[in-house]
Amino acid sequence: MGKRLRWIALGLTALISAGAAAQDAPFAPQKPAKLAKAPKSGPVANLSAAEAVARANAWLDAARVLNADFVQIGPNGKRSEGQLTVERPGKMSFKYADPARFEIVADGRSVAVIDHKLNTQDEYFIAQTPLKFLLSDHIDLARDTQVLSVAQDEKAVTIEVEDKATLGGTAHLELIFDPATFALKQWTVIDAQGYQTVVTLFNLDLTTRPDPDLFHIDESLQTHMLRGR
Repeated sequence: MGKRLRWIALGLTALISAGAAAQDAPFAPQKPAKLAKAPKSGPVANLSAAEAVARANAWLDAARVLNADFVQIGPNGKRSEGQLTVERPGKMSFKYADPARFEIVADGRSVAVIDHKLNTQDEYFIAQTPLKFLLSDHIDLARDTQVLSVAQDEKAVTIEVEDKATLGGTAHLELIFDPATFALKQWTVIDAQGYQTVVTLFNLDLTTRPDPDLFHIDESLQTHMLRGR
């Protein structure tokens, strides 16, 4: 149970692949010593690394609601699909396409990973998760995480950050933004063990207000509370 709970706390979406991931070779992320500068071509060529982070912050901060289809690739290569819904601050729903065993819900205070087969859920504070950058009321990547690198070209702006405040250890996140609009396109979570989970977003809708019922956590389920560091 302990290993499974660490996967939940560190990766959230990595949970779906956690059972098989223990047999996979972990990915060893590199830690750049300084921020990369923008290349001399492409739509963001004139942006410094600090300006790129500021534009990423501005897009994330303005996205008070977010609805998107997603494709997830787990550490073992397993592909999952579903719908992501976010209403900031603090509310999120990951609904996986059928047959879906797991569901992830944040209600503004806690995050619950629900196992529909066992009728149980694991619950912990939003601030302990590596995805809190999606849920904060006001987003500042440089303040809330350590920015390790910024890479830019005509196809993407990639910002790598390190978060030492996640439950279970340090997590690395690689955030990929559209170079023209700075809309979030993809993120990769690399947990403390080196396993990575990639989530790619499609069909973003930033205007439709979500159904509040999506963010309800059923406290009647058998719950494992993960409150410590």
